[in-house]
Amino acid sequence: MAYTKDIEPNTGAGSLKAQVEAQRNGNTQPTNKYEAALAKYNCNVDEAQVAEALKRLIAEKVPANDTVEVKKFLFGSVELTSLSTADYDLKIMEMVQKVNRFDSAYPDLPHVATICVYPNFAEAVKDTLEVEGVEIAVVSGSFPSSQTFIEVKVAETALAIKDGATNVDIVMPVGKFLCGDYEGACDEISELKQACGDVPMKVILENCLLGSLSNVKRASLLSMYAGADYIKTSTGKDKGGATPQDVYVMCQAIKEYYDKTGIQVGLKPAGGINTVMDAVIYYTIVKEVLGEQWLTNQWFRLGTSRLTNLLLSEITGEEVKFF
Repeated sequence: MAYTKDIEPNTGAGSLKAQVEAQRNGNTQPTNKYEAALAKYNCNVDEAQVAEALKRLIAEKVPANDTVEVKKFLFGSVELTSLSTADYDLKIMEMVQKVNRFDSAYPDLPHVATICVYPNFAEAVKDTLEVEGVEIAVVSGSFPSSQTFIEVKVAETALAIKDGATNVDIVMPVGKFLCGDYEGACDEISELKQACGDVPMKVILENCLLGSLSNVKRASLLSMYAGADYIKTSTGKDKGGATPQDVYVMCQAIKEYYDKTGIQVGLKPAGGINTVMDAVIYYTIVKEVLGEQWLTNQWFRLGTSRLTNLLLSEITGEEVKFF
């Protein structure tokens, strides 16, 4: 996937000072290419309208998707995740072995889409994984805060890919975004996409810190223009995870971006996905806003581990504690 996403890589200075000067002078014209990109879209989200649309969508559309076949699809979209301070090689390898055993224990069911770990465990996953088609994702770039030198983020990402990572999840520099330094935030995303090369990169927005759905839409669009192959709701490490409101607005941003550029970007709700019905609601939002084109485990992922046994239990009709 091309990382330039309709705009050229940045070569200019940071935009924060320019924005302050523009506000002081009453100049509301875009000051850099990222603001120019945002100007193509309406980023003022009416939160009451979103709430009403979601209420109607959930009431009218979700019941038809509460089926075994949808739950099988959702299982095949799960990114089985271990992101604990107490992780160690053997623990990660045991998780991977469960994925290996699942393939023969449940031959009629899809395997999980991805195994997601810290960067230093990519090699352990690669050396243990026997099932074809399961991606190896790492959370990189000083996850979950994204607060370190860009050189450190690039090095960590490159090392993880060298060790076998086939997906990379990074966190948008939230502080830069919130203070209005869109150019600085996007430049970091672009530089990390260059480090990823052809390896798909997910940009985590950490929506619980953004303050409004309008900011969720801005962050979604900026991340896509800066090089995101997927946008993701949350790290699961801060005060909140995925919400239907966030996912609805992110899907709207993906659809509008696709309509303007022809570039398809994936979606990953993550954090706080506690029930099967949570996942069915996210599936329904994607189906209704983005359409069938996004309903594959390439373009739709779920960042959760607790959901695996819950989905298995509902699919099989009996309590399962496989993972």
